[in-house]
This record gives sequence, structure tokens and C-alpha cells, in this order.
Amino acid sequence: MSAPSAKPVKNEASTSNFIRQIIEAGLASKKHAKIRTRFPPEPNGYLHFGHAKSICLNFGLPQTYGGACNLRFDDTNPEKEEQEYVDSIIEAVQWLGFHWGSNLHFASDYFDFMYKCAEYLIKSGHAYVDSQSAGEMRATRGSLTAGGGDSPYRNRTTEESLRLFREMRDGEHADGAHVLRAKIDMASPNINMRDPAIYRIKRATHHRTADKWCIYPMYTYAHPIEDAVERITHSICTLEFEDQRPFYDWLLERLAEGGLVERPLPQQIEFARLNLTYVVLSKRKLIQLVEEGHVDGWDDPRMPTLAGARRRGYTPEGFRRFAERVGVAKSNSVIDFSVLEDCMREHLNEIAPRRMAVLDPVRLVIENYPEGKEELMDVPNHPQKPEWGKRPVPFSRELWIEREDFQETPQKGYFRLFPGNDVRLRYGYVIKCTGYDNATDTVRCTYYEDSKSGTPGADKCKVKGNIHWVSTKHAYAAEVHLYDRLFKLEHPEGIEHLNPESKKVIATQLEPNLRDSKETQFQFERHGYFIRDHGEFNRTVTLRDSWAKS
Repeated sequence: MSAPSAKPVKNEASTSNFIRQIIEAGLASKKHAKIRTRFPPEPNGYLHFGHAKSICLNFGLPQTYGGACNLRFDDTNPEKEEQEYVDSIIEAVQWLGFHWGSNLHFASDYFDFMYKCAEYLIKSGHAYVDSQSAGEMRATRGSLTAGGGDSPYRNRTTEESLRLFREMRDGEHADGAHVLRAKIDMASPNINMRDPAIYRIKRATHHRTADKWCIYPMYTYAHPIEDAVERITHSICTLEFEDQRPFYDWLLERLAEGGLVERPLPQQIEFARLNLTYVVLSKRKLIQLVEEGHVDGWDDPRMPTLAGARRRGYTPEGFRRFAERVGVAKSNSVIDFSVLEDCMREHLNEIAPRRMAVLDPVRLVIENYPEGKEELMDVPNHPQKPEWGKRPVPFSRELWIEREDFQETPQKGYFRLFPGNDVRLRYGYVIKCTGYDNATDTVRCTYYEDSKSGTPGADKCKVKGNIHWVSTKHAYAAEVHLYDRLFKLEHPEGIEHLNPESKKVIATQLEPNLRDSKETQFQFERHGYFIRDHGEFNRTVTLRDSWAKS
């Protein structure tokens, strides 16, 4: 698979789109009293970022126009479907903040009706049983530029096709011996209209119907019937289904002619799927990542799944903001991954309390600070939200500071700690660096007693550097996971482009308030946004885009 040719889109705002215009026209003309959409995942994997856009669209439109959205599982392929995936999808949609009430459905709810429709198509001359092998069918199907050829079984009598189809249903034929095909036009320029298969024999236990059926409908046959039965007004799908729309309409017209479905028929509308830089959203490739052990499961925080995003610390509000920002389009484009990260930063900045954390610690000793003395510094929980109040943070003679905040031989323009330089300990005192003890890996300094932040005269101490810290005596030692993008190329094709630096596990020193905090998401000052996950901390996103091109 080649890389997408479209150029990355950095930002694309949208408050209206062509789908809303179609809906508004239908409501204005009284074609629809209210709209009904559906989100129809196949339960053969975990939902990914692309599904988040579809969920926000399908559930968001009825919220805007007064209607309903069905959650429906297209479970027509029992060999690849599992209850685990059903459960994970339900949880993910709820986590995103959407609800379907009593409108939970499965394709398997309609298997009996789909079978009835198939018999009607046979009886009305619109379907036949084909006994060619898969290879023979492929050979007569034609190509994108040349029409196909008729099957030697295309003119089977209605009675013979009906008999064979019932025998298929009753398990009298082996898998692959026959298929039921729609009879349309083998010379059609649209290859999807060249007598597509609509039922196949498949002896597989279904996660809901067990072994009741040994024939299963094809997805392209089942989906329009499900839409019609559920009275869907707008069947919104991605652009790869555009060529399937003629069959979608053909099938529903035939069933409407027989009185099996009601008008007005659902309208299929296609939009551009989500493509992101540095991400693969192919379900096949995501399964490969999991099954081959390149990641730690479907919910690995590096995975572009909603389960992984939740553990990473991404928020439902951030996804909804992202869906609105990238909008809905008719043509494919590639969205820069930083747009998604920016949406998460914006929301996390609003909700995440601030904490101090030292991720690469080096010891700092304040030599003239009294031994055994401790005091509490009043530190704001959020500098832009004074109503959130302050918290006490213990301060003592020995502190942890970031290793990058000290240079024994400073480079030009460096304003933090180096011998002879003054800096402010954030929310604390101004200190002067006196040296570095290589044997004990300790930075040494003295402090100005009258320089404590918030006290009279503290402003007289003017310094250019301001660094954070954690008291060594009170620090909370914890494991922190620093996550980066799973792939190192903008347009990755597969596992050969995995980023070997996508996960780093480090031992850190955190302020003690984090030990028993009821909150789960924080901004570690200067380092980014983090979430507590199973007793550890995962970095959700840095404070700014570290991948920005210079």
C-alpha cells in the first residue's frame, strides 16, 4: 500500500457541511419528520480514531436536528467476531459520551428476515444459485475496464435455485459449493453490480445465534436491509462504499417493489474517512500489531484505538473537539496528527490541576538551610483558575531538581543553575549555585532567606531562571511512561516503520500530593499532561508539539 498522496491538513474548521445541508433539505421538504442515523461497527476488533469521527458524526447529527442514532453491530462474519469486541465497542461509545437508549441492534436480529428477502429475490427472478468455484467466478467477473461473462448457472430455473438455496440453509452442501447471487448486469461498468454474491455457505459458530445458521448474508446485502428495517433516514458511510451505493439502492428498490420494506428508503451518503499522519488505521494492520506482540494489547496507550487513547489520557471532549475541527468532506485528505494533540491539550489545560514532578532527578543541597527544618509552600493548583485554590507542598534542605536544570559549564544563553548563578526555586526561594560534587552527583547551593515567594521583599530578587523541585524527604517515587508516536514516518505502511523510541519507562520523583490524589489527570509542570494508570503515570501529550517542523 502506497502512502497517501494528499498533503497533510494542519487545521480545518467546520460548523456546517454537505451532510447537514442534505438533512436540512429533507426536513424542510417534509420527506422526514425526524432523522435517524446509525453507527454500524463490525465486532471484529477494537474501535480506532477513525471510528471516533464517525461516532461523533452519527450521534451528533440527531442531537442537532432532533432524532435518534442506533448502535448496530454488523455481525455477519462469525469467523472473525467475538463478544469481547462487542463489549469493547459499547464501552468506547459510552466513554465518548453518546447513548442510544433502547436502540441497540445486531444484524443477526434480522437473519430470518434477510433469508425471507433472499427467497423473494429468487422467486421474482432477481437472484440465482451459482455453483461455480470461487476461481471460476473470479475469472468471469471481468475487470475495471472490461465487462464480465455470465455464469453457466445464471439461467437456472426459479424452482431449482430455490431448492438449492433451501438445501444450503439446511446444511446439505459443503462450504463453497454454492453461493446465492443477485441477478443484475454482468456487463455493468460498475464491477459491484456484476451479479454480486449475497449469501455464502459458512459453517461457523456465531457469537449470538450459535449454530442455527450455516449460511450467512454478505455485508453488502445485509447492511441496506438493516437500514431499511430500522427506518434509517441517512446511512452515513465512508467513501470506499460509494461504488456500492448503486447496489444498495437496487436492492432496496427490489424489496420495496415486493412490499418487504417501506418507503421512503434510506439514503446512503459518503464522506471522507479520517487519515492521520504517523498513524495506521487499517484494522488488519492493527490486528498484526497486537498478535505479533509489537504492542501490549489493543489498549496499549500507543495504539490508535479508543481503548488505548483512554489509557493514554486522551479525553472524550478532546475527540469531540477534534471531530468538529476537522469537519466533514467529500474528498480524502490527511490530517496532521498535531491537530488531534492540540485538541487534547486545549481540553486538558482546562481540566488538569498542576503538579511538580522531576523526571530525571539530580540531588540539590541548600547548604545554609537549617538541617531538619521543613516548611510548606503554598502552590496554586491552576495558575489561571484561582478558584481552584492552593495546596501545601513540603520544602526542605535537600531537593530533587531536573538534571537539565544544571550545567557545570553553561552554554551560551543558559539561565538556569551553574556555578555562581542565581535562580528561583518555583514558589520558593532564590538560590545561588556554589558547585557540583561529582562523587555524590550533588548540586550544591545557598539560599537567600528573604527571597521566599509571596513575602515582602521577594520581588527585589530579580533572576532569569525559574526551576521546579521536589523535597527528597517527602518525594513520591513512581514509574512514569513517556509515550511517543508509534510510527516514525508521516505515512507509515507497516511494522517496518515502527518507532523504537515510542515508549520509555523511567523512575521519577513526584510531589507527595500525587500519592493519594483523587484526581487522575494532571499537568506535570514543564513536562506535559499525564494520567494515573494502574498506579503508574502515562504521559498523554507534551505541553507543545515536539514534532513541529522547523
